[in-house]
Amino acid sequence: LKLQFLYLIGAPGSPLFTMKRAARNVLTRASARHFSGGISFGLNEEQLAFQDAAKAFADSEIAPHAAKWDEEKHFPLDVFKAAGEMGFGGMYVKDDFGTGTGRLEASLVFEQLAMACPSTTAFITIHNMCAWMVDKFGTEAQRAALLPETVGMDKLMSYCLTEPDSGSDAAGLKTKAVKEGGKYVLTGSKAFISGAGTSEYYLVMARTSEHKTKGISCFVLHKDMPGLSFGKNENKMGWNCQPTRIVSMDG
Repeated sequence: LKLQFLYLIGAPGSPLFTMKRAARNVLTRASARHFSGGISFGLNEEQLAFQDAAKAFADSEIAPHAAKWDEEKHFPLDVFKAAGEMGFGGMYVKDDFGTGTGRLEASLVFEQLAMACPSTTAFITIHNMCAWMVDKFGTEAQRAALLPETVGMDKLMSYCLTEPDSGSDAAGLKTKAVKEGGKYVLTGSKAFISGAGTSEYYLVMARTSEHKTKGISCFVLHKDMPGLSFGKNENKMGWNCQPTRIVSMDG
């Protein structure tokens, strides 16, 4: 029993013992603050409500169908719209358009949805990231034009960073945007883009200067723009309830 105990906590003086003792001291101090009216490690009522709502949605709308969606390579657009109606399409978009929660609340929601289907949830998180980018970095005109039709997931957005040669290394991307006649012309391709071919909007990372890390800009492209095309749906082991395609831009 003594040997087992030492195995679990580490022998006195060992790095494991020291680390766990430090962690225990931190928790002891935090607990004291909690009981004296300081910080709390629990979830508040609003956070618990988000968690419960997400679990109920996942149990009724996603879990019963996830295996069939994957087998049939079905992209559940109706379920995305239902998720949008729940407020799950713009979780950390400011509340003039979105749900206006923090990252913790969003994580609680995504955790529950992912228990039902990681692939479906992964796309919802990608869509949320795109909506947040527009909300955070877009102009008021761009926010007003894009967010009302996307936070409800009536129209979807895809994030386009990964490339065939550089993967998701942003500093190594080769897609270029050159300004011609007051407009930017994009050339290059993106790989493994979730939702490609179905999403309405594509947030494309492209190089606008030769500076390795500071010369990258984000462009929002509509799926019907001239020069934008999509490859075949990739063959994958699992992850089949969201399409994954090459996105090409030839000017």
